[in-house]
Amino acid sequence: MYRIIATDLDETMLNDDHEVSQKDIETINKLADMGVKFVLATGRGYNSTFELQKRIGLFGRKNEYVISFNGGIVTDNYNNEAIYRRGMSFDQASALFAEGLRRGLCTHVYTEDKVYIVNYYDEEKRYTHGRMPITEVFWDSLEPIRGQQIIKTLFMDSNVSNLEKVEKEIKDLTEGLAISYSSNRYLEFNNRNANKGIGLQKLAELLNVPIEETIAVGDNINDLAMIKTAGMGIGVRNSNPLIIPDCDLILDATNNDDPITEIYNRFYR
Repeated sequence: MYRIIATDLDETMLNDDHEVSQKDIETINKLADMGVKFVLATGRGYNSTFELQKRIGLFGRKNEYVISFNGGIVTDNYNNEAIYRRGMSFDQASALFAEGLRRGLCTHVYTEDKVYIVNYYDEEKRYTHGRMPITEVFWDSLEPIRGQQIIKTLFMDSNVSNLEKVEKEIKDLTEGLAISYSSNRYLEFNNRNANKGIGLQKLAELLNVPIEETIAVGDNINDLAMIKTAGMGIGVRNSNPLIIPDCDLILDATNNDDPITEIYNRFYR
């Protein structure tokens, strides 16, 4: 039996209204009662998962976990304690922040408990509304948060080809970093030892679960590391075509069609 299910949130588990279906909530609780660890695996910060944890019944629950910041932190839900953490250096984050400013890009900077955004354009305000708490800033450097641990940064552009061009042009700034894309609008930068696959591997080791007994579910490139790491890598029907060849299974369900319930019906009934 697969003993861990790690799932991405946006465009995977959450529907287009940013909600999890009632049917999937009931399924998640069936899985928990069976002893299956149901793990949220997100690029968002850990604190932004609290309301979702509450809706699905895993908030503050013993022996349940979250992989956040694209694998930058793995957290125990019971005491909100990080059991694995890999952040960026201040100098790396500062250089990327300065480059984002120079290019006029909407830039996110994630510390453990806050998301700071500069050039917070209306398009991004509409997209992030209700997804996570945001602090809009008008800084010309990251000096106001010097001394704080920065977990990841990202650039936003709804035209992914623009981000691909940026990635090629800033290779001198990103050497030694993990780079990924998400939500068809974000170019993300993490510590080289931080991705969702590493997060899943670390959690499986902690729980003494063979990696062959894990499932990973996602839709986009930042999910690819955990899809390739897991014993069963699954994509939803609406997945980015670039990840489909690396998936062991593509669900019939999109993110709007109770994907967790389909997984339950396929592997646990």
